[in-house]
Amino acid sequence: MNKLKRRDFIKKIPLAGGAFVAGCASPQETNAPAIHTGKTYEWKMVTTWPPHFPILGETADNLAKWIGEMSNGRLKIQVYGGGELIPPLEGFDAVSQGIAEMCHGASYYWAGKAPATQFFAAVPFGMNSQQMNAWITSGGGQALWEELYAPFNLIPMPAGSTGFQMGGWFNREINTIADFQGLKMRMPGLGGKVLSKAGGSAVLSAGGEIFTNLERGVIDATEWIGPYHDYLMGFYKAAKYYYYPGWHEPGTIIELIVNKQALESLPKDLQAIVRAAAARASVWALAEFESKNNTYLQKLITEKGVQLKKFPDPVLKTLRQYAQEVVDEVIASDAMSKKVYTSFNDFRKNVSAWADVSEKIYYTSISG
Repeated sequence: MNKLKRRDFIKKIPLAGGAFVAGCASPQETNAPAIHTGKTYEWKMVTTWPPHFPILGETADNLAKWIGEMSNGRLKIQVYGGGELIPPLEGFDAVSQGIAEMCHGASYYWAGKAPATQFFAAVPFGMNSQQMNAWITSGGGQALWEELYAPFNLIPMPAGSTGFQMGGWFNREINTIADFQGLKMRMPGLGGKVLSKAGGSAVLSAGGEIFTNLERGVIDATEWIGPYHDYLMGFYKAAKYYYYPGWHEPGTIIELIVNKQALESLPKDLQAIVRAAAARASVWALAEFESKNNTYLQKLITEKGVQLKKFPDPVLKTLRQYAQEVVDEVIASDAMSKKVYTSFNDFRKNVSAWADVSEKIYYTSISG
């Protein structure tokens, strides 16, 4: 900036600031009390998680608490864990139909309603949590998400993130892509379709059912989230090998879906409070996972004798090829999926170029 431009810019600051202060000091604005009707609202929130489930269920509980606090009790939310009011994976329909006003879950559970929902949760070999949030918040993703959910009378918003996940629990070693042949594995979303291409069978089940299914042999393997949850859920008791990286979910976004009519019937300040609480939940959940995962990874290794293994590079390369085939098939058969993925992929390419000279080089060359 040359001297003239810098001088002109500095001159503008006190004028703008003075105008702002003067506006704030207006007697009409300063003395006018906030007007509330005194009306209270009582809503129900269903979740895909067991009641009070660590971090995920706690996030739902926190959302209700924060909304109640910020609204001074004008909007009260009763949280129902999966199975308490409705089955865990029926939240989409329940909120769409007005049985409940909110659902806390993950959008890939609703792929049967609209295939494009999956792109707002996780894409195999896609973006991490930071990049996903950037795409949704600042890269056009939110508008597409709302367009997708509008026909169902729903408004979606980010309300949590798991961070990078682990690759899963197995009772057989994965040395080549052929080792997926015949494998029954709990894996939702696009990752499940990749598994099918590798010769396995993807099984969709809610979090509260996974351990029992693994222990009884209903499934041969499972992915869930990461070390903190996996330790608490006891997967080490039912499977021998713990694989990384979580190629299928590199940065899963957790969503809050709200009945559109219910949200828009609220006063504007309460609508803003719902959105603010969801944004706070995004920060809180990711921080909790990040702060706990390494502690519990070490517990799994040192206390439980878990064998930590990396997927071989040739396996990851083949899975990545299958992942692109899966995406290509989805977008070829669904116009909205193509529209969403085009936005997703354009943003991913752009943000990846920045990551190459920032975080990637930091982690590989600088960080101790």
